[in-house]
Amino acid sequence: MNENDILEMDSAPETEDFDDAQLGMIDEEAVYPQEFLPTYHSIKEGTVLNKADQVEYNNKPDSLFFNDGIRRIDFILVYEDEDKKEFEKRHVFQRRKKRREYFEASLMKMGLELEAMPSVLNDNLMYVKVHVPWDVQCTYAEVLHIKVPIDVNTTPFRPSMWRFFNCFTKYFRPNEELITEETDFFTAPFEKDCLDRFRIEKKDHFFTPSMKSRMAYYILCRAPYEIRGNMKKFGITKLLGGGVYKAAYPLHDCRFNVKSTEESCPNERFLLYKEWAHPKNFYKMQPLDLIRKYYGEKIGIYFAWLGFYTFMLALAAVVGLGCFIYGYQMQESSTWSKEVCDPEIGGNIVMCPQCDLCNYWMLNSTCDTSKKLIIFDNFGTLVFAVFMSIWVTVFLEFWKRYQAELEYEWDTVEFLEQEEPPRPEYEAKCIYETTNPVTGVKENVPFTTCGRCFRVSIGIGTVLFWIVLILASIVAIIVYRLAVFLSLSVSLKDAGDLKNLEPIKEYVTPQMATSVTAGLISFVVIMILNTLYERVAIWITDFELPRTRTDYENSLTLKMFLFQFVNYYSSCFYIAFVKGKIVGYPGKPVYLLGKYRNEECDPGGCLIELTTQLAIIMGGKAIWNNIQEVLLPWAKNLIFRYCTRSTSQKAEPPRWEQDFQLQPFSQLGLFYEYLEMVIQFGFVTLFVASFPLAPVLALINNLFEIRVDAWKITTQFRRIVPEKAQDIGAWQPILQGIAILAVATNAMIIAFTSDMIPRLVYYWSFSLYEGHTDHSMKGYINSSLSFFNTSAFSDATMNAQVERLSNITICRYRDFRFPPGHPREYEYNIYYWHVIAAKMAFIIVVEHIVYLTKFILAHVIPDVPYTIKERIKREKYLTHVILHESKLRLVTKHLKPFVGDMSSQMEAKKENEVEVSEF
Repeated sequence: MNENDILEMDSAPETEDFDDAQLGMIDEEAVYPQEFLPTYHSIKEGTVLNKADQVEYNNKPDSLFFNDGIRRIDFILVYEDEDKKEFEKRHVFQRRKKRREYFEASLMKMGLELEAMPSVLNDNLMYVKVHVPWDVQCTYAEVLHIKVPIDVNTTPFRPSMWRFFNCFTKYFRPNEELITEETDFFTAPFEKDCLDRFRIEKKDHFFTPSMKSRMAYYILCRAPYEIRGNMKKFGITKLLGGGVYKAAYPLHDCRFNVKSTEESCPNERFLLYKEWAHPKNFYKMQPLDLIRKYYGEKIGIYFAWLGFYTFMLALAAVVGLGCFIYGYQMQESSTWSKEVCDPEIGGNIVMCPQCDLCNYWMLNSTCDTSKKLIIFDNFGTLVFAVFMSIWVTVFLEFWKRYQAELEYEWDTVEFLEQEEPPRPEYEAKCIYETTNPVTGVKENVPFTTCGRCFRVSIGIGTVLFWIVLILASIVAIIVYRLAVFLSLSVSLKDAGDLKNLEPIKEYVTPQMATSVTAGLISFVVIMILNTLYERVAIWITDFELPRTRTDYENSLTLKMFLFQFVNYYSSCFYIAFVKGKIVGYPGKPVYLLGKYRNEECDPGGCLIELTTQLAIIMGGKAIWNNIQEVLLPWAKNLIFRYCTRSTSQKAEPPRWEQDFQLQPFSQLGLFYEYLEMVIQFGFVTLFVASFPLAPVLALINNLFEIRVDAWKITTQFRRIVPEKAQDIGAWQPILQGIAILAVATNAMIIAFTSDMIPRLVYYWSFSLYEGHTDHSMKGYINSSLSFFNTSAFSDATMNAQVERLSNITICRYRDFRFPPGHPREYEYNIYYWHVIAAKMAFIIVVEHIVYLTKFILAHVIPDVPYTIKERIKREKYLTHVILHESKLRLVTKHLKPFVGDMSSQMEAKKENEVEVSEF
């Protein structure tokens, strides 16, 4: 390829300000690498461009064929008729028309068949039907390495452990009379020159509609639409972005709630809605094979993962609910909470102010909060946290096994990198020649090794910059909280200031007002940064230029998740591990920036605040997402139909116009579905020690999520272009990383955020020094609160705007320090160092035990079931035998004339020898 030639797709900006003469279709003959063929054809200058035949509507709304009723529609292109536009914009539309005509001529030169038809609903719209003929199907099936049947698989299947539950699950499976199980075949990658090897009964039905749509989209992404000088522009994506086409999509086979009147229609969309997407099927298993067949392996593997995750959540939810019930029963019998609520104990303990503008308060004022804290801060929570650490390992290991079964059943076992075609954006930039280290064949790449390192470095630097940016915003919000809390403590101290808020007077406190305003500001900042970072992440990933679609999605997934991880979890990490940890003591508090006193935990402790934060985030996020996923596409479709309605409609619109009125499925649509579930997975595992009900909320949400997603893509979106996928991609290592991190976070929450370790240290050690004859929790409250002499308050902690009681000489605070008058007053006492040692020992022991258990489970549970390994080997062997026999028959067939000629020559030679001997 000439280094001066540029193949452009999405990288170069699209401009309209150029001379019409430049639009001439200049023939730039270029030699392309073999791997890029058979695409990127050039049309010589002066060649008359072929145009799609224009036909009229035949009043068959359910038809999926051209007007001849023979050629099936594999893709639809929609554009506005430029000849019907107003005069002042005609020059713009004429340029678009030239590009469109050249593009369609390129499609027909590449073998596609087109048929244009005016819209029934909108006089300005035109629809172009795209059909992939048999010869083109064969060519691109080989290019895309599509696997097709070669023979029926008669190998007996040894049932896996899940098959034994069939007698229990038969009531939860879809109607098997409507969704029948398909015949299992041995498959092999298609080869155009060996058609007799494959099980071809009818050419029209040999490749499924989803396979044909993949082929059509592959061609559409690589067909040129303009050549200017040494720049070749190509691809439907650029044309859609430039307004040349309004939409490009494959067809749904029927309406979602009504069967098609066409006898040949399989009505798969109707079956999916009736047995999967309808809300009444919330308790049923998913028809994964039909989902995969209709939408492709990529969508199928997502719903398989979501269903398996929900199934495993049910087990965790049962244990978590049991832990919650145990804690609920413990709150009345806890000695610790009884002492807090006891008027003789908690009612006589005066607590020190928690801020410079706060006053003294009584310990028993936190009675209700202390009882609620016992629900989540008990021994059962520790057991549940360890259980969840084991659960997540079991979940991931069994998902690998289930994924291996799906890979075998869906023919993606050997979906290797070399089988996935390069992205057209990648192909467009291949100008450097290199040698493939595997094949030894020379091939073109878009950049050198140094260029690749530069691109990756730019990407890493950009991601780190945005993570630092969001951390800076978090620090700014913390400073805002401290400043506003200080300000509101002054402005709201007088009850007369709230006379206009009488109905909610008792709820308007500095803490509440600060939390609400900080939460709103945090929400706005998060949304703004999300919107900006999404564009930056896409730009950086485009700049890195990954080779395949899978590489592109994995790179984008990692960038987006790193940012979203900090975005979503930062507040929870702050409450769990930062807030209330570095506050000093009443006489010498710690100030941020020398001005703002560090936040202390609520009187009930930071654990109950973390629990509240998780409940609000998980519950609110789940409700908002589900409402948004239902209402947003439905409202958009309603508005679109209203805006495009026609008063002169004379007939029912055809299938392609009905689909055009639906929403397009975003390129990042599936990414956000995965992201939502992985963020939820993080909440369920990372902070489960503080909120045992997290799996219960997640289970309820997922039961709705499956049906909402199914309803959405089946009824509100155009049919998704099928894509092949072997697994869940980059999300798998992300889940494994979260599982490893979850062990450390839960151990540290129990050690540093909850009061479990101090209580255990007191129970097993210090309770004996308090005069008790046996181990007891009596006296723990008095032991866990230190003494402070109010005369030792520094001038910085005193404020003239706050009138504190002068008759209080001693107040208490939560810490383990020596009392006033001691030679080492206000320094940490021996109890503190015992507690710290116990916390560190707890973290080390728990982490090592859990990690060892996870390691053993990961190695004991094989990633691929033994039966699947056997079937894969058996299928490879039988496939090899079948293909060998087929080749042998082909060779024998070609050798028969040659053998016949050789036999006749041998006989003639013998006759000659006889004649010579007689002579």
